[in-house]
Amino acid sequence: MTTDDLEIAYTDHGDPGAPAVLLLHGWPDDASTWDAVVPALTGVGLRVVVPSLRGFGATRFRTRTTPRTGDSAILALDAIALLDRLGIDRFMVAGHDWGSNIAEALAVGWPERVRRLAMLSTPPRLGGMATPSFEQAQRQWYHWFMATDRGAQAVRDDPKGFAHRHWVNWSPPGWFDEALFARVSRAFENPDWVAVTLHSYRARWDEADPDPRGRWLAEAVKATTTLALPTLYIQGDRDGVNPPSASRDVRRKFRGPFAKVHLAGVGHFPQREDPAAVARHLMRLFTGDPATLSPPAAPVGAEPSPRPAVLAATALLAATAIGVAAYRGRQSG
Repeated sequence: MTTDDLEIAYTDHGDPGAPAVLLLHGWPDDASTWDAVVPALTGVGLRVVVPSLRGFGATRFRTRTTPRTGDSAILALDAIALLDRLGIDRFMVAGHDWGSNIAEALAVGWPERVRRLAMLSTPPRLGGMATPSFEQAQRQWYHWFMATDRGAQAVRDDPKGFAHRHWVNWSPPGWFDEALFARVSRAFENPDWVAVTLHSYRARWDEADPDPRGRWLAEAVKATTTLALPTLYIQGDRDGVNPPSASRDVRRKFRGPFAKVHLAGVGHFPQREDPAAVARHLMRLFTGDPATLSPPAAPVGAEPSPRPAVLAATALLAATAIGVAAYRGRQSG
C-alpha cells in the first residue's frame, strides 16, 4: 500500500465488511509473529490487518530524503495512513513490544477511531517515561548501548547477532529454534532496519529528536495520564526485559474496563510462545462484553476464572486449530 512516505507491506484477512483489528508487531520481530493468532480472530468474524513496520521486511521508504525515524508517534502515523487508504475508520488494535506503544499512541491521537486496545509485553508511556530503576536499566542495557557511537556501529556491523541476543535473553531457554530465527531475521535485512532501530531507542531517551511530523502526538502521549477505552494487558511471567515488576502499575493508566493477564512460563513473545492463550484473550476483548473484563491483575502464574464468554472462545479456538495449522503451512511455503 502506497502512502506519502512508504510502500507498506501488509496482509488483510477476513471479511472486508467485518469489524477491523490491526495487529502490530514489535522489535526484534516481524509480522509473522501473529500467524498463529490471525485464524482464530477471523474465525470469530473479524477482519485482521497485519502490516510490516517501517524498516522491517518488505516495507520500503519511497524516497531517499525521508528521515529514517522510528519513534512510536511516527509509526502510529504510518498505521493511520494505511488504515485510511484501506477505508477503515473505526478499529480495534493489539500491539506487541514496539507495537504496544504504537497502539497506545493510536488510542491517544484518534480516540474516536480506536474502539478497544490490547498491549503485549511493553507497558504504556502515558504521562511520559520516567528514568528506569537501576534494576530495569540493567535489563535495558541495549538502549544505552545504542545511544553510543561504538554501540551503534556494532549494531550496524551485526544486526542479526544483536537481535538474536534479545531472543535468547528475553524468554525461557528453548522457546525458539534457529530455523525460526533465520526466517524472522530476514525482515532485518531491510536496508533501513538499523537506522529505524537506532532512532527509535535514541529518541525515547532524548538522545535523538523525534520525527517532527509526529511531535504533536508524542507530546499528547506525555500529556495524557489515563485512557478510558476497554484495554487488555498481557504479561509473560518470565519476560526477561519487562518482567511483572515492570508492569505493576499499568492498571493505574486505565480508567475504563481493564484486564491484566499473566501467562505462566511465557517470556517476552507471548503471541509466539503461547498463541492459543493470546488468541483466546484477544477474542474475549474484541468480541465480548467489555464489562466482563476483570478489574485487578491476577497473581503471577494465574489467570482469571473462566467466564462463559471465555469458555465459548476456547471452544472456537479448538474449532479453528486446523485452520491455524493450514495458515502457517501456507505462510512457510
